[in-house]
Amino acid sequence: MSDTLAEQSQMDPSKRTWLIATGCAGVVGGAAVAVPFISTFQPSEKAKAAGAAVEVDISSLKAGEKVTVEWRGKPVWIVKRTPEQLESLNKIESQLADAQSARKPDELTPQYARNQHRSIKPDVFVAVGICSHLGCSPSDKFQTGAQPSLPDDWAGGFLCPCHGSTFDMAGRVFKNKPAPDNLEVPPHMYLSDSKLLIGEDKKA
Repeated sequence: MSDTLAEQSQMDPSKRTWLIATGCAGVVGGAAVAVPFISTFQPSEKAKAAGAAVEVDISSLKAGEKVTVEWRGKPVWIVKRTPEQLESLNKIESQLADAQSARKPDELTPQYARNQHRSIKPDVFVAVGICSHLGCSPSDKFQTGAQPSLPDDWAGGFLCPCHGSTFDMAGRVFKNKPAPDNLEVPPHMYLSDSKLLIGEDKKA
């Protein structure tokens, strides 16, 4: 013991400081490992913003309605489409720039959403509500027919008020618009018939 103390007293001061700092870091590091393990049971708001999945109850969502939730700091739309809105998807394909969602499929459209309705269940559409042009948020234009900034044969969808890009009820962009791509479909899956998980799709 005395030999050890003697060695420490003769040790170079800078080396002694380094050893003390290393020991303290080890203690702090051990504490830091325990905190994330506990916090995984109760994700913080910061963790949610960083990408934690968001669970959504859609049991009260009625046909023709939309609810917006936040995931990774982005607005995510969940739309319960009516039979008429679903029927319109087939009628307007010739007017769309990317009707088959072939552009950037891995980035914008998960495998399970590469269909005409761009969704797992035909009537429920999930999309990131950010225009692919300059990042504006499009407005709901579910009403059909002639309206300001929309064609006379409008079948329902979304309008970006910033530069006039239009999207159908599956988030597919119309031809000759500033927006280059369809709206993004985020990873998602059903936990039950009435519960969606936005941000994860392991079981999809």
